[in-house]
Amino acid sequence: MNKKLLSEEQLRAFIKENKLVSAADAQEALKNLFGEMLQYMLEAELDNELGYSRYDYKNKNTDNCRNGHSRKKVKTELGEINIKVPRDRQGEFEPTVVKKHQNDVSSIENQVISMYAKGMSVRDIQGHLERIYGIEASPTLISNITDKILPIIREWQNRPLQPAYAFLFIDAIHYSVRQESKVLKKAAYMVIGVDLDGRKDVLGIWIGENESARFWLSVLTDLRNRGVKDVLIFSVDNLSGISEAIAASFPEAQIQKCIVHQIRNSTRYISYKDLKSFTADLKTVYRAVNETEALQNLDRLEGKWGSKYPLAIRSWRNNWPELSTFFNYPQEIRKIIYTTNVIEAYHRQLRKVTKAKSIFPSDEALMKMLYLTTMDVVDKWTMRIPNWGLILAQLTVIFGERVEKQL
Repeated sequence: MNKKLLSEEQLRAFIKENKLVSAADAQEALKNLFGEMLQYMLEAELDNELGYSRYDYKNKNTDNCRNGHSRKKVKTELGEINIKVPRDRQGEFEPTVVKKHQNDVSSIENQVISMYAKGMSVRDIQGHLERIYGIEASPTLISNITDKILPIIREWQNRPLQPAYAFLFIDAIHYSVRQESKVLKKAAYMVIGVDLDGRKDVLGIWIGENESARFWLSVLTDLRNRGVKDVLIFSVDNLSGISEAIAASFPEAQIQKCIVHQIRNSTRYISYKDLKSFTADLKTVYRAVNETEALQNLDRLEGKWGSKYPLAIRSWRNNWPELSTFFNYPQEIRKIIYTTNVIEAYHRQLRKVTKAKSIFPSDEALMKMLYLTTMDVVDKWTMRIPNWGLILAQLTVIFGERVEKQL
């Protein structure tokens, strides 16, 4: 039998004090009570953040302090209420019970998902709910709450896409995931697209163990099934099987392998004492004005270093057809495609949130956190790629009808 929140005497006192004579009166009183409780929880969160309660200066061990309140209207299951969100002087306080920019607090589930999205572990969420709000939540309850976003993730992963993209960036980030009592190293493969309006979007996330042409073909087939008919240029790391899969799925697409990754891969073979000199010579290759000059400088590089570091040079020779693609384009396009920096910046945001998780208990747990972080990142992608008008004009001249028919 559930424990009563209020005794009969307390209920009678509450009804009498608030002069409740109808269901509408009761709902209004409960709304006011909830507003007061929410306000108390916000103040308690700031107390916890600062490490001392209001006026308790004896226990103050921080140079941060309270800095008034900001007014906010939020939606609840009982109706709209007005609250005052406490602020700190240094602007570091981010409330959890009513998140910044959040206008709907109709369920504690939102708070749990919000904390999970910030990278908090199940144990951390348990402790936070108990310490701040006095709520006891089992790991199973927290897992069940976060599992409610799985259908949303599936819907997002299967949503229709644009028919054409100017650029697609593909790369992976690696995590440890538990599977059948073993801990495996798995990769989360991400695809970021830049459409013909110059706007970025994460097109999907795929979790797998091994790269292969077959795996990449399944990813690209998924994109085609969701409506992608044409991609002008792919910018990729030297992923196993990716070039073969692109050729099979988008035969007209150009492929640019990431120059930054190529530099890192080739300098692995270089002795530290030669590294500075070698990289200076290597810079003349990828910073050449055109491909002809780049090949001449690569010949000089090989003449100087080839006998000592043959593997470093061979890597550039073997991958040259897809390393040199950017030389075919104006500087504005070169800057975008010669490296996968677009996706690397996105990965940095993911690592900020996932760095506290050494091992994920399942693929689903990893996917939930990646999805929630991705939604936060994508929400900030409101601007078009800089200089997009000029870039689009250049793409239209270079690719002609492939661009024109999509505009």
